[in-house]
Amino acid sequence: MNTRMRCAATAGAASVLLVSLSACGGVLPGDDGEPSASTTKGNDVRIGLLLPEKETARYEKFDHPIFERQVAKLTGGKGELVYANAKQDAKLQREQMGQMIDAKVDTIVVDAVDSKDIAASVRKAKKAGIHVIAYDRLAQGPVDAYVGFDNELVGQTQGKALISALGGTKATKRDKVVMINGSPTDPNAGQYKSAARAELATSVSVAKSYDTAGWKPSNAKANMEQAINAVGVDNIAGVYVANDGMAGGVIAALKGAGVTDMPPITGQDAELAAVQRILSGEQYMSVYKPYPDEAQTAAEMAVRASQGREIEFEALAMDRTDSPTDKQIRTASVSVVALTKDNIESTVVEDGIFKLAQICTPKYQEACAEAGLVK
Repeated sequence: MNTRMRCAATAGAASVLLVSLSACGGVLPGDDGEPSASTTKGNDVRIGLLLPEKETARYEKFDHPIFERQVAKLTGGKGELVYANAKQDAKLQREQMGQMIDAKVDTIVVDAVDSKDIAASVRKAKKAGIHVIAYDRLAQGPVDAYVGFDNELVGQTQGKALISALGGTKATKRDKVVMINGSPTDPNAGQYKSAARAELATSVSVAKSYDTAGWKPSNAKANMEQAINAVGVDNIAGVYVANDGMAGGVIAALKGAGVTDMPPITGQDAELAAVQRILSGEQYMSVYKPYPDEAQTAAEMAVRASQGREIEFEALAMDRTDSPTDKQIRTASVSVVALTKDNIESTVVEDGIFKLAQICTPKYQEACAEAGLVK
């Protein structure tokens, strides 16, 4: 289990930070794990970004373009981004990372398909003098830092929302819940599941629980069909689903079983289809993860590490996280928000993730009007 702790040093904005943070870990580690100064560069940095898959809409629609814009902004357009998506293939991601190492990029930001599998590539990059930042999922190996959302909070938020939908204090052990969890190769999925289950266990019964290979909606649909056959569709009070893409698969399975009035269903990522399902009542909630905050932070860390501006790099990651292979990894942790029908406008619309015109298409105009959303 990951543990996090905040360094005792107090830091302001990186641009005005005047004190040394050596007590919190010093400069970036060298190839042998000991502190060593980085060569100072200007804006002509080369940064690699490795994202894991395309099944989840966020990576291509948000993470990649937001990260790219931030690199350009911080380098006056002189920084180069080398980008690749592994399409949920760990072997392909190793090859992509190897290509970036051979190309001698300054820093690699990697969202690992398989956090354990990528460790050897992380070690190879470090040996080549390349900084490595784990993004969204904590990769094993000697990464310089980790940027991600509070995964335990995600699971807690989902679990609490599902209990609330089932009546809160009125929920009982007679209420049977199915859990459709994320990929077993994703360390985040285990944290979501553990935190959510801890919340659910206080009030309801988990009748069936499934890990879903590759986070694929088709696999989630198949798992839900198994649960329906085992538990009985009329006996399922609610469904914990780890993300929005899989929630779509779960809803398809329930519709296939003849359900027209959906039980409460959770999600994560605030995908456009999920926001619309929340408005129409097919999905109860999602977890909104402010992608701009995560992607911009990771991009700035990558640029500062590449430039050898250690103090500014360290000021961006004041927490600590342990992985199975390394301890006290510098961490920038981003919080999350439960997304329901009541706060769509103040979250995804206000943050510019979606425009009302994208959400309130003709099919959803009535639901938007009922929710007070007007174009």
